[in-house]
Amino acid sequence: MASEWLSELKAMVGREYGRVYAWDKVNAPMVRQWCEVMGIDNPLYTDEEYAKQTEFDGIVAPPAMLQAWCLEGLHQNNYPQGSTDENPYGALKLIEEQGYPAVVAVNSELSFDRYITMGEKLYYVTKLTEVGDEKTTALGTGFFVTLVMTFFSEKTSEATGDDEKVGELLFRVFKFKPHQQPEKNSAPAEVPVIKRPKPGISDDTRFFWEGCEAKELRIQHCKTCDELQHPPAPVCMHCQSFELDYQVVSGSGELYSFVVMHYPEVPPFDYPNPIGLIQLDEGVRVPAGLVGVDNKNDLKIGQRVQVEFQTFDEELTLPMFRIIDSNAQARS
Repeated sequence: MASEWLSELKAMVGREYGRVYAWDKVNAPMVRQWCEVMGIDNPLYTDEEYAKQTEFDGIVAPPAMLQAWCLEGLHQNNYPQGSTDENPYGALKLIEEQGYPAVVAVNSELSFDRYITMGEKLYYVTKLTEVGDEKTTALGTGFFVTLVMTFFSEKTSEATGDDEKVGELLFRVFKFKPHQQPEKNSAPAEVPVIKRPKPGISDDTRFFWEGCEAKELRIQHCKTCDELQHPPAPVCMHCQSFELDYQVVSGSGELYSFVVMHYPEVPPFDYPNPIGLIQLDEGVRVPAGLVGVDNKNDLKIGQRVQVEFQTFDEELTLPMFRIIDSNAQARS
């Protein structure tokens, strides 16, 4: 009956489980490695000469490293000799057996009583401090369970008295039964239409894209030195003049270089996706998509190409280049 297992669960509250020891004494090499991994450069943790000038008279371990000293290591449940073999998570197992299989960590609080110095030997004990009443949350219905791990430094001799508490870790989890998911609609979801990304258009490039709409390949022209340049810029790359306009070029040229994209496949592009660097007859180079490529192995440097304008998504017109001489030989 429900009341029986709940009574058993509540009876576990307040139980303290045995010690779990650290494999090693607190030591400088492990502190140094931990600081390297975490990107911490506090000299109090790694610089012996600096640390000796402080109130600690030597390096100390970073407080946030407290839990790391007593971890089992690479292999699960591989603890040093003398550690308890009790399972402090019996309450979680009992709840799970009653039909609450899911778990999520919702709170973890690490607190420190003092700095830990080199040579100390640590251990911790675990106490089940609370099992809440059954609650319903957005995740589902279940129980909040709170465990507290208290860390101690072992005394070095009988004269030093009891082991000293140095910190604790509060760990609260929610063991729950997920809400029943609604049945999925059997109707297939409508696939969204992914459009080609639009270019960024500025005052320096607007003439080019307006030319594409007019089915003209417009290349920026310097009125001072009579040179062409692409991509468009606010100043002439040849003479640094600001006196710029454009010329409509033939759109004829040759394949200067190319790449065929296979992966990753990004919609809405078709794959394999050949991209060419076109050497226009007027002397400038333009990157653009290639069309009329039946076999990527047919592409050759030096092939003749001709621009043609294609409109995508009824709103974006791009200059594409069609291979018009599939038998051209590569340039020597």
